[in-house]
Amino acid sequence: MSAQNGPGSQGPNRPGLWRPQPPQVQAPVNPSPPPAQAMPQSGQVPPQQSDERFRPRPQQQGRPPMPGGPPMQGQPPMPGQPPMQWQPPVSARVYAQPRFAPTVTQEMRMRAGMQAPPQMVTETPWTGAVRQSQPQTEPGSTENIIRLAIGIVVLVALFGGLLLMALLGGLSFGLRLFALIGLSAVPLIGIIAYVLWLDRWKPQPKILLGICLLWGAVAAVILTLVFSLFSDIALYMVGIDGVPSIIGAVFQAPVVEESTKTVLLVVIVLAARRYFEGPLDGLVYGALIGAGFAFTENILYLGGAWNENQFEGLIEIFILRCLCAPLLHTAFSTCAGVTIGFAARKWPWWSLILMWLPGLVFGMVLHSFWNGTMALLGAFPEIVNRIGLIVLSLILSGAWVALGLVLRRSERMHTQNMLGDYANSGWLTHAEVDMLGTWKGRKNGRRWAASFPGGKEEMRTMIRLSGKLSTTRMRVLAGIGGDQERMIERAELKRFSDTRDRLLAAAARPAR
Repeated sequence: MSAQNGPGSQGPNRPGLWRPQPPQVQAPVNPSPPPAQAMPQSGQVPPQQSDERFRPRPQQQGRPPMPGGPPMQGQPPMPGQPPMQWQPPVSARVYAQPRFAPTVTQEMRMRAGMQAPPQMVTETPWTGAVRQSQPQTEPGSTENIIRLAIGIVVLVALFGGLLLMALLGGLSFGLRLFALIGLSAVPLIGIIAYVLWLDRWKPQPKILLGICLLWGAVAAVILTLVFSLFSDIALYMVGIDGVPSIIGAVFQAPVVEESTKTVLLVVIVLAARRYFEGPLDGLVYGALIGAGFAFTENILYLGGAWNENQFEGLIEIFILRCLCAPLLHTAFSTCAGVTIGFAARKWPWWSLILMWLPGLVFGMVLHSFWNGTMALLGAFPEIVNRIGLIVLSLILSGAWVALGLVLRRSERMHTQNMLGDYANSGWLTHAEVDMLGTWKGRKNGRRWAASFPGGKEEMRTMIRLSGKLSTTRMRVLAGIGGDQERMIERAELKRFSDTRDRLLAAAARPAR
């Protein structure tokens, strides 16, 4: 298929003449305009055009050409001069000032203006060959490999703990454990589906999502049991024979459970801050932790009710916990994730720990309020108790769902805003920002790219890189990561430009 199915543009239809230039080997040091090809517009089917059409024209700087001399960069020959091939302007590059040497200012360079040579030198064979022979390694790749290895170890350890808990559950409930797991998984599946839908705009690593889910289902439950046991022992040693149930439900349980659940969020944001870049990320991680905790807790409650009241008790607990109030722990854990996410966007590392505390306290208050309200409604008739439970659960659940929708829209607008910086500097076009920064644009882009071989995968890569670029740009603006982050930005911009070149090259190939 020819490039007529490509991005919207204007100009005569010249099939077979357009051939994209090969991708540049090295990105410029400063964000200067690379080849910026137009991206697909909704409903537009443009003709093929010259590759120079997609290159942004930087503003011409410098003095006018001297009479009788060769033209300056980017300017056609003056009248009366012999015709010569027009040369595109060379992107300016700012070199660092050396130490212990006289400072050279831009004014000095303007006073000592230099004429352009008759033939521009844009590349030499030996420098290009040297660059091509050097391996292209992404900055920070070593650290990413170490984080990946640690993440895999933690994930395997948590999965082993889950298998151990399943073995102990089999000893307690026998074959009924499979039925308990199936019933507890009903709300879990719904929560995971909604969270993954929220995470579609800029997906987080699946290994982190799995760690959060297993942490809530395994580690947080074990730590809660251990700390509760230690507190009971400490109280017994000072002469207090256990904690009254109402005190334990309203004070002890919220403090211990919310702390053991959300401490993982602090670890993630300190160890892998690039993947915890905003409040939506915090909502996703916190929700999965809470969903995993509720899954294990539901199994214990359902199993206890089945043992005590047989099948009737099982159905009652399933309706109350899994159907009427499925999002409680999810909503409680989300509070700490959102507050950490706001700090992670642009504040220093120590503020991340401090911002854990207000979200943690708010989650504890909500948890305590829920437990206290349920205890208070227990003094009323059963019908009042059930209505109160459903109404309060709907309020909390509705607030959590609405928060997710608001943060999802905010994340899309944030991505568009960050990509706008690259459009203003020439790395992207504004049409590309509209495509990569909106749901409709991404959909149209994928549909267009799917019309020729290899295009769909390249478009997916561009969409994924646009999300990474928005994160990197915010980190650079906030001063997070220093020079290392700028190196990552340049590498990601080069990958984006190369992917765009491959995409347009695939679109220009004739259909077989």
